[in-house]
Amino acid sequence: MHTGSPTSPQSALDARQKTLQQEAKLRPPHEAASLLSAHPAAEAAAVLMEINPGFAQDIFGEFTAGFRHEVFRAAPAEIVRQWERNQTYPQGSVGRLMEPVYAVFHPEATVGEAIEQLRALVKTRFITYGYVTDPGGRLVGIITMRDLLFADHATPLDVIMLREAFYLDPDAPLAGAMKLVLDRHYPVYPVCDREGILVGLVRGQAMFEEQNLEITAQVGSMVGVEKEERLATPWKQSLKFRHPWLQLNLLTAFIAGAVVGFFQDTVDRLVILALFLPVLAGQSGNTGCQALAVTLRGLTLGELKPGKEKLLVIKEALLGLLNGALVGLVAAVGMYIVATYQHTPNALLLAVVVWLAMIGSCVASGISGAMVPLTLKRFGADPATASSIFLTTATDVVSMGLLLGLATLLIL
Repeated sequence: MHTGSPTSPQSALDARQKTLQQEAKLRPPHEAASLLSAHPAAEAAAVLMEINPGFAQDIFGEFTAGFRHEVFRAAPAEIVRQWERNQTYPQGSVGRLMEPVYAVFHPEATVGEAIEQLRALVKTRFITYGYVTDPGGRLVGIITMRDLLFADHATPLDVIMLREAFYLDPDAPLAGAMKLVLDRHYPVYPVCDREGILVGLVRGQAMFEEQNLEITAQVGSMVGVEKEERLATPWKQSLKFRHPWLQLNLLTAFIAGAVVGFFQDTVDRLVILALFLPVLAGQSGNTGCQALAVTLRGLTLGELKPGKEKLLVIKEALLGLLNGALVGLVAAVGMYIVATYQHTPNALLLAVVVWLAMIGSCVASGISGAMVPLTLKRFGADPATASSIFLTTATDVVSMGLLLGLATLLIL
């Protein structure tokens, strides 16, 4: 009976490294570094060569100096040179995502010579394009595999290469680079410094992964979930990340509760107002979240230019006014119907109070939705960090305060 061939030691090693790679990718940098540090440096180096270069740089920053040195010794020299070069670029830049360039040719080399060089390279490296540089290392052209396939072997590369090649700046922020490549869809992009010298390659997939991580982390940051937290994060660490923000949220909820307490006499005399407190809080909160989402998107994608912040706030205030007037009208009709059904005095005046309170709260929430992330950014903080908590507090306090305050002023 056929029992199958035994697993070779190399196959078992590759399987273990693949499992380790998957486990590392599910963790934030400090946890991934702790995981890899528990394995031989050669295995850690093999994993780091296969994951997103930007994530690898974050992990390097969490290693001890001794283990990082061991990993560098275990990796190929050209990989190590690229890792060290990437470390010189700022966080969130294209330069942090670079891979080494292998298929580099001189302009006078022939198609046949390039093909022979590629035969050896493709056995160990994933090659998409060939790059032609001058003696100083400046990028002068790109060679596609299709051109090599159909060109005569004696043809010099400078005859078939694509001149004036598009490339990225290693110092450019990732968000800006993403806008530049939006309509190009190349699998890999050359990266050149200000002098045009080819310093690395960055894959479109790596850029997308990094940007996707930032965008998805932004959603969690809005409610106090740290970007370092992943599905595989231990519950104790998750508790440490989340609990302080929940305590802050509780404190802000007490502030909103204090507003209601201040108008306790009004609530006691006009119990019907209690029915519409969550209505106003919900509508104004949603209005603020819309403004917050648009503002964060503009900040993330670099669409909000310096000096345009005032116009953004004015726009969101105007939208709050218009939306508040329209939804406030429906809410006012609802108040009038309920008040009339319950034979509550001043039903029409109560409807007016709800309408005015809805307008005011939506205007305030629109302004808050734009101002909260702008203020956080101005003070050097992440504009998404717990912004939803601050926004909810502002909208709750204003909406409840306006409804109860106007009722006290106009009716009682």
